[in-house]
Amino acid sequence: MCIRNLPFLLALLSLFCFTACEDDEDSFVIDEDPFVAGLNPVNFESQGVNVVGGLFLPDDYETGDQPPVIIVTGPWTQVKEQVGYRYARVLADQGYAALAMDHRFWGESGGEPRYLESTQEKSLDVLAAVEFLQTVDAVDSDRLGVLGVCAGVGNVSLAAAADDRIQAMATVSPWIQSPQTSPLFYGGDEGVAQRINLSREAQQTYNMTGDMPTVPAYDPNDPAAAMFFEVDYYGNPSRGNVPTWDNNFAVASWEEWMTLNTINMASSISIPVRIVYGNETYLPQNIEAYFSLLSNPESDITLIEGEHTQFYDQDPFVTETTIMAVEHFNEHL
Repeated sequence: MCIRNLPFLLALLSLFCFTACEDDEDSFVIDEDPFVAGLNPVNFESQGVNVVGGLFLPDDYETGDQPPVIIVTGPWTQVKEQVGYRYARVLADQGYAALAMDHRFWGESGGEPRYLESTQEKSLDVLAAVEFLQTVDAVDSDRLGVLGVCAGVGNVSLAAAADDRIQAMATVSPWIQSPQTSPLFYGGDEGVAQRINLSREAQQTYNMTGDMPTVPAYDPNDPAAAMFFEVDYYGNPSRGNVPTWDNNFAVASWEEWMTLNTINMASSISIPVRIVYGNETYLPQNIEAYFSLLSNPESDITLIEGEHTQFYDQDPFVTETTIMAVEHFNEHL
């Protein structure tokens, strides 16, 4: 809408209000706070691209309240209706505002190529969410934390190291990626090299044609899939196989993932971090190595019973770990 139309629009609005108020002085009300308790759809920009998210507010939220706010980011290839919303709802039950989003290239958010999995890019989306929350009166952006589940730990680690407006961090069932342990999952050094070569070829194809080769994000019967091992989550319609999730993975994603070193990210984080993981969580040695590099003495780590993906969506795992995260946030926000 052009600014030159503003005087006309103000005049029209004044006329409408005057006419409406003649009949009923309460019939024309401008709601200055568009947010309500529960889920509120939101949009903001990251790197010039539209990001679609959901802001959860506590059930007792009333206009004028400003609860502390947590940005939630989940495992790779996911959309907000999976782990993001699951944790955001429980955070809201605990009196917090919580923002979960479709990262760029995924779900309802924009960005090309589609289904690109990039920790670097996702961390920029987290930083954009921090900036967006400064404009939201329904939250206290001076009390802002981040929560990363599984591979989301990398997204929030990079963001926490880059922006001092993030005051506390928690991570649940973290997948701590490392070039040293990539061969354990991806067919040894040969399997890693093959995926890196496929990634480079896919990027060249995209640069030349605009078409990005994809493989299934999850298929236990396809060795080319991003997740080619049995997981009772992504293929289960009562768990992770939600209608808004497309089972696709951009092949160009492999190189960054194979060479990503989440362990080293810990050395750049100065805020207190709480880590909660299960005794059947993937790569526990990497989790311990990550924790050892955290410099804030108020950081802590807790090992509990549980399999890695149980912490994605199942209770009591989600509620118990969220409460543990909230205790951490209560102390440091």
